[in-house]
Amino acid sequence: MHSTHRPIGFLLWLALALSVGAAVSLGVTRFAYGLLLPVMREDLGWSYTLAGAMNTANAAGYLLGALATPALMRRWGAARLLLGGALLASVFMAASGFFTAAAPLLAQRLLAGVASAFVFIAGGLLAARLGARAPAHGGLLLGLYYGGTGWGITASALGVPALLHAARGAPHAWAWAWWGLALACVLGTAALWWPARVLQKDELPAPASQALEADSAHKSKRTPLRAMWPAMTGYALFGVGYIGYMTFVIALLREQGVGAGAITTFYALLGLAVVASARIWAGLLDRARGGGALALLNALLGVATILPALTGAWPVVLASGLLFGAVFLSVVASTTAFVRHNLPAHEWAAGISAFTIIFAAGQIVGPTVVGWIADGPGGLARGLVVSAAALWLGALLAWRQKPLA
Repeated sequence: MHSTHRPIGFLLWLALALSVGAAVSLGVTRFAYGLLLPVMREDLGWSYTLAGAMNTANAAGYLLGALATPALMRRWGAARLLLGGALLASVFMAASGFFTAAAPLLAQRLLAGVASAFVFIAGGLLAARLGARAPAHGGLLLGLYYGGTGWGITASALGVPALLHAARGAPHAWAWAWWGLALACVLGTAALWWPARVLQKDELPAPASQALEADSAHKSKRTPLRAMWPAMTGYALFGVGYIGYMTFVIALLREQGVGAGAITTFYALLGLAVVASARIWAGLLDRARGGGALALLNALLGVATILPALTGAWPVVLASGLLFGAVFLSVVASTTAFVRHNLPAHEWAAGISAFTIIFAAGQIVGPTVVGWIADGPGGLARGLVVSAAALWLGALLAWRQKPLA
């Protein structure tokens, strides 16, 4: 029986299980590095520019993966690519624990970025298809998938400090944290087996799928990327702005004298806020046909980003983390919702991939630029001010996006 005929409760469980892919691809593979950056920088004598370049390499890998994903999905299907990417991410995360030189660590971050793109884009397409099965709940189903990133962030926030503490005194104790994160990715891959198996049954065999795409190409114009430029540019600036916060906010808190326990609480609550965002913004994602959702969320994210740069007061810092967590993955979901609202189903993969590519390009710029600024007189605080400015400019541009005809 196909999921078309399944009740909404079953679809919600599928979306929750599928959200483990977002936890692996972003929550662990990308964002856990922010917890390791301060200790690796101290141990290995890195500048902030080099520390930021590690996430730039990860974003560059994500861009390469995003470029390859459409062809790989046509060849293997989204469900198989989801599982294969998660397994590769596990391998590359483990490899990061075996090197101390910058070049191989940059290579591992790049390869992990490639794998995470396979997982995140394939999972996003499967979540969009789930939303099409139940249009009245489409925003919630998308939000549940993207909100899964929060489970990965929270698991990292709790697990990394514990692993660092257990390995204290060992040479390069941070390596044990990489291996623990790799184990978490392996467990996540196993958890993805069920939703991938169920959703694979809903995918057309490759020849039939290709025939459908060819037939659709005769009936419709190409994906109207030019008409989507305000949303795409706003999304690129989101990539520039948000990644600076997620890369360096833990380092900034340590500089401000925030204790280890408080940092764990901050990051764990940020992750839980990501999970809650699925419910908070579901209605907005269902209603917004143009760039309004992307504009609003970018603007809120700019507020969250600049707060720790203005003050180290703990209530304000905690509010920043909660607001940031409650918003940033919903920005990603808003672009998937925009594609679902404005493009025919056979163009969803192309539309999601186009947004992902422009997003990845922004992420490549963000960490190194913020790190370079942080090495200057303004420090990390000035870097976050630049990140917030990028987010607010993105909000202004996204506001200009009208629904497609």
